[in-house]
Amino acid sequence: MICELVQSLQIEHCVKKQKSLSRDNVFKMSFNKTAPNSESNASSDVEHRVVSPTTSAADTVPRNFLVLMLYQIVIRIGWIFKTESIVMPAVLDSIGGPSWLRGCLPLLNRFGHSIPPVLFARRLSNIPLKKRALATLTLIMSLSFLALALLWWFAAGRTYPWMPIVFLALYALFFVSTGLNQQTLGTIQGKLIHVKHRGRMLLCANLLGALSAIAAAWFLLEHWLSTDVIRIDCIFGFAGLCFVLAAFSALLLAEQTDQKQEQIAQPNRHFREAWLTLCHDANFRHLATIAALFGTSIMLFPHYQALARERLGLSMSEIIQWIIVQNIGTAFCSLVLGPLADWRGYRAVLRISLLVIAAIPLIALGFANSSQYGRSGFPLVFLFLGLTPVTFKVFSNYTLEICPRQQHPLYLGTLSLCLAAPALASPLVGALVDWLDFEIVFLAIAILLFGAWILTWTLGEPREDAI
Repeated sequence: MICELVQSLQIEHCVKKQKSLSRDNVFKMSFNKTAPNSESNASSDVEHRVVSPTTSAADTVPRNFLVLMLYQIVIRIGWIFKTESIVMPAVLDSIGGPSWLRGCLPLLNRFGHSIPPVLFARRLSNIPLKKRALATLTLIMSLSFLALALLWWFAAGRTYPWMPIVFLALYALFFVSTGLNQQTLGTIQGKLIHVKHRGRMLLCANLLGALSAIAAAWFLLEHWLSTDVIRIDCIFGFAGLCFVLAAFSALLLAEQTDQKQEQIAQPNRHFREAWLTLCHDANFRHLATIAALFGTSIMLFPHYQALARERLGLSMSEIIQWIIVQNIGTAFCSLVLGPLADWRGYRAVLRISLLVIAAIPLIALGFANSSQYGRSGFPLVFLFLGLTPVTFKVFSNYTLEICPRQQHPLYLGTLSLCLAAPALASPLVGALVDWLDFEIVFLAIAILLFGAWILTWTLGEPREDAI
């Protein structure tokens, strides 16, 4: 499959290179008239900004496709050992974290994916070789988990009152670097990968990454979770080593040097540019609203495993099964949605994804309250949760199609800010789970998610507009 893919990339590169030049010139002329940071056109409302299907001369180089695919596969292998919906909240519960503290996990997660990317957007645009930024940020991710591994090795199975605070501090550092990492990865993908190859990238990276991660979890977690003392130090240490390998793989990219466009803006201007982007681009504004509603689903992530353990009496030994099932879901969704995105566009994929995600809280409550099918059926909840990381990629790839390459960091940073906005209420949601129980909280968020699905009919299809 990989050999055939590389061969097709080489052929398509020769055919599309000439077409890209004229399209780029046309797009640049139209964008200069509607740039979001222009003071003079503040009242204009651009319904759809359509990016040229080709973004650079090296966008379809097979080497870059394979390196980016390898990078994401290795990241996926490490990520399975720190799954947000299973491993991290379970670890926090094991050292004495209450529900409201568990609710801080999505808050820190989304903070790292929102404020830092907006502040970093202009600086990222002016970095000549963005692969170096990607490698550096990935190394910081690895250091966070290697530090957590050392912490648990030092504790040697004991718990201390300060452990939740240190855990959350390192968790926050990890997600600040992860948020910047994802912004940089999206920018590099927009620079080097052709728009009609991004679905293939989604398919190959997530499918092969999920299968590799499942194999690693099956062989390693069985040993690290089967003893009386759970080897959290080994789990976090292996994740950190995977991120180290991914960091060095990023340096293999064949990237052309970007020219510095302008001076770095002051911090307050970053947020002003994000606001102007929302004001000037109606289609992106609709997407941002949908992203904010979708972001409410992240607030439930730490509570699915708690719901299963409290209502169904499931134990920590079930974690291996849940992790594997969730990654099978990611692999299956990538297998289906990747080719569909190349065929029908990311708007259609977004509609399908949000409809399924809106149903997950209802499915979880159904199994949690079923004495007959609950224990055997609850893993299906994590199967559907495997769609969530794919949906984040769908949001990013749709964004890359509706804005110019020079504005990719700004648009991706603004999108991340909107995705993260609901996370401010995550500690409150955690407290409400204790006060009102799971049902009311899960039902309320399901309603918001169905609203997001309905709003997808307000989005434009950039590929149709480009014809």
